[in-house]
Amino acid sequence: MRLLTLAAICLWTVTLQAQKTQNSNNSNAKPKLVVGIVVDQMRWDYVNKFKPFFKSQNGFMHFVNEGATCDNTMIPYVPTVTACGHTCAYTGSVPAIHGIVGNMWYDNVKQKQVYCVEDASVQTVGSNNNAAGQMSPVNVWTTTIGDELKLATNFKSKVIGISLKDRGAIIPAGHTADAAYWYDSKSGNFISSTYYASTLPTWLTNYNNAHHVDSFYKKGWELSLAKNIYEENCDADENEYESTPYGKEAKHFPYDFNNFIGKDYGKIATTPYGNNLVVDIAKQALLNEKLGADNITDLLAVSFSSPDYIGHSFGPNSWETLDGYVKLDALLAEFFSFLDKQVGKDNYTVFLTADHAIANIPGYAKKHQLPADNYNDGNIKSDLTACLTANKMDPKLISFVGEYNIYFNHSLMDSLHISNEYLVNIVTNYLEKKPQVLQVVENRKATIAPLPQVVREKIVSGYNAQRGGDLMLLTKSGVVDGALTGTSHGVLYNYDAHIPFLLVGNGIKHGAINTPTYMTDIAPTIATLLGIQMPSGSIGKPILEVLK
Repeated sequence: MRLLTLAAICLWTVTLQAQKTQNSNNSNAKPKLVVGIVVDQMRWDYVNKFKPFFKSQNGFMHFVNEGATCDNTMIPYVPTVTACGHTCAYTGSVPAIHGIVGNMWYDNVKQKQVYCVEDASVQTVGSNNNAAGQMSPVNVWTTTIGDELKLATNFKSKVIGISLKDRGAIIPAGHTADAAYWYDSKSGNFISSTYYASTLPTWLTNYNNAHHVDSFYKKGWELSLAKNIYEENCDADENEYESTPYGKEAKHFPYDFNNFIGKDYGKIATTPYGNNLVVDIAKQALLNEKLGADNITDLLAVSFSSPDYIGHSFGPNSWETLDGYVKLDALLAEFFSFLDKQVGKDNYTVFLTADHAIANIPGYAKKHQLPADNYNDGNIKSDLTACLTANKMDPKLISFVGEYNIYFNHSLMDSLHISNEYLVNIVTNYLEKKPQVLQVVENRKATIAPLPQVVREKIVSGYNAQRGGDLMLLTKSGVVDGALTGTSHGVLYNYDAHIPFLLVGNGIKHGAINTPTYMTDIAPTIATLLGIQMPSGSIGKPILEVLK
């Protein structure tokens, strides 16, 4: 009997110890570092399309081979543009709630145009170009993943955002970030604002002083793969419908950038080397700010802007886009190896998504007998002026046109005794006769528009009263808001709205998810992984299938 009692006590002790060990393991299961990556203008299909040409299995294929891929992730609002996409990914919310309704909008309360991250109350840090640094996240109305991580750790977590674009660094980092750094094309420096600190850290000043941009210019842009691969898998190297961002004579590979050394620091953004600059700063930030160095989770938000600049100029079917992604893949593989060494392979989690995708260049689409056309903000403004003039009305009745939103001048309407219904009818009847236009929708009445429910929901999710337009112009598929060369994005169609969502690392289960998911699900999934509150305006759901 005594032996049985002793055995029971031993069993109970072993069980208790095992539970303690399990609980201890669970308590330490959170990653030391979360790295959020937004590839600006990445179509969902690029990983599948380009994977035969990736030279490493440790870049994009790292997610496929060891992580989770959500293959049907969609953007659930319009417009599908940079500022909205970065905000949605890190807030789990939509423009109707988080307030970032575009890259630029007309504020109906302030009655002026507003840039998404502008903030006149702060000053530039790191450059004499003050306009480039008067930026902060003040226009975002909700919290982000970084904000919630800060709150959950009593502000002991470190959060840093890095991008070439100000909005790509500032918005993902959130309101409570330790720092956000972005690129000033006039000085060639990475800069910040007094919202974060009064001076740049010494490590960043030293990096800026080394003028790495000129070093990259000296390299030029050579192809990574054999020429026949591009010939077999892409459009022609030179096309009249592509833009020429390096000068009118620079129309094909190889590209020589020596003329820009010491003169033009902006051109680097439209080369693969813009990504190298961002990774350089990310590495320096991780080392010098000791991200992931303890058991309190930190967040590094990285946004690669160069794919967007390259894609706008040359389109998704170009040699430049393919080569840019081959080079980005190699850069990601190098960056992940760096994280393995500095943080530990099992101590960090990476998620990768895009802020939007991209349409085919209209000239390319037409060549292949696909529906395509151009209809940009300038065209719309000209047509509205013609419309109002023909009806003997003041063209100033339209305050602003941006990203297919049309804003009425309500003060002038009141003084001229023009009703909203009358102006809506005049404008709508005129624009809906245009061959590029699918339908014009009154934003406040979008729920009853004669459109499929999913389209109505995208319009409602993209609108709020203080910052939204009176009308949303929906174009037909293939119509691009851009010039006659290059291409753009911003509409509801799948070529703009279908984005990648990839995860790998600590806490992530291997596998492919084919069920529908949404950009709004990204922040809730990361919050669930970390065991923290979802951002305040989040309307998405955690994708539990990707979590261990």
